[in-house]
Order: sequence, then C-alpha cells, then structure tokens
Amino acid sequence: MEQTDVMKPETLDDLIHVLHKIFESDNINVEEVQAIMEAYESNPQEWMRFAKFDQFRYTRNLVDEGNGKFNLIILCWGEGHGSSIHDHTNSHCFMKMLQGKLKETRFEWPNDKTRGDMVQTSEKILEDNMCAYINDSMGLHRVENPSHTEGSRTGHKNTVKMTFWSKFGERTPFVRNIIYLFIPKRVL
Repeated sequence: MEQTDVMKPETLDDLIHVLHKIFESDNINVEEVQAIMEAYESNPQEWMRFAKFDQFRYTRNLVDEGNGKFNLIILCWGEGHGSSIHDHTNSHCFMKMLQGKLKETRFEWPNDKTRGDMVQTSEKILEDNMCAYINDSMGLHRVENPSHTEGSRTGHKNTVKMTFWSKFGERTPFVRNIIYLFIPKRVL
C-alpha cells in the first residue's frame, strides 16, 4: 500500500486533515494510521472543548465525521466507567490516549467449546499518547477506566447503535449513552 506523504501532525486540525487524506482510499495502511496517531502530541487546549463527561457512563463525543469513511471521537471515562465487551463490525478501531490511563482487555470470539464464557487473551494499560489498534480478526475487547472496577463478563451478543453524547463540541439532545481518543477523568 502506498504511504501518504505527510509531515507529523502538529495540531488536532492537522491530524484531522491527514486522516481525511489517508481515508480517501479504500485500502488503509494500518501501520501508517497508527504512526500518524502516535505522532500527534496531545494538547488539551485543542481538544478540551470536545471533552464532555457524564457522571454515570463514559461519553462518545464526535469531533469529525471524516469523509464518510471514519469518525474521530473523543471518549471521556469517569472513574470506574467501561465499555461492554464488543467487536467493531468489520471496521478498524484506532485508539489514542490523550490524557490519563485506560485498560484494554482483549478476548477470543466465543465458540461452541467456550459456551458463552469469555476467554481473555491480553490486557494492556494505555497511557498518555499511546496508541492501540483492533479489528474483528483480532477478537473482541473491553476498554475501561480501571479505578474501582470489577464487572462480570458474559458471552451474550447484542447489537448496539452508536450514539454520541455530543457532536462537534455541542451536547446532543435526548441521547442514551450506552470508538477514538480517550480521556479518563482523574480523581483528586
């Protein structure tokens, strides 16, 4: 695959511009996208207006709809907030930590032998400016702010419509919150 000839994104706007250019193609170079995401150094002054927290659950806050091929989302995680174990419906999931720490736990796809029990394959702590990547061929994952958490894990499948707590820095009305820049809230 051809590598896009771009410099390191110095700002969030630069990052968005580079992602638009990369995702013009139907063939995505995963290593290139990871390198671009890692090259962007988090600057809270650029993304703080999109960082909207909710005391009861993590929030998905849409920053850019891309060119119809990706969404750039800031997810904000309070203490103990976490996602369910989920897949990415045949799409790429790139994650960059803007601030703080989160835990990503990966699992095998359930099969007849596991009878719905989730089999953990790895666990990783994501810290400031670290990036991670997953797609459906790599299994399932759960992302959480591990402060004071321990939840149960089952192999029940649910289809969930992606919703946003905010879009472009503005709160969306009547949104139920149930993928990607992360900000866990720190408890002082």
